[in-house]
Amino acid sequence: MAKVEIYTKMFCPYCTRAKQLLASKGVDFAETDITMGGDGRREMLSRANGQTTVPQIFINGDHVGGSDDLAALDRAGKLDALLAA
Repeated sequence: MAKVEIYTKMFCPYCTRAKQLLASKGVDFAETDITMGGDGRREMLSRANGQTTVPQIFINGDHVGGSDDLAALDRAGKLDALLAA
């Protein structure tokens, strides 16, 4: 199973949607809450090429993007293959 990492903030509906999609696929993921900023936020900005919105999702170290990007991969039938790698 792929290594999935997601940067989130509290009360973020897009974060909830992305986590629900991953959970529906039976995926375990590492979540970093950046609500209060700090090192997690700096790390996210560096890894996500300056993207400031949440969630920011990584599969096997590759930046997937946000919730809409994750859902688009699923609709296109490409998410399962990424998660299986």
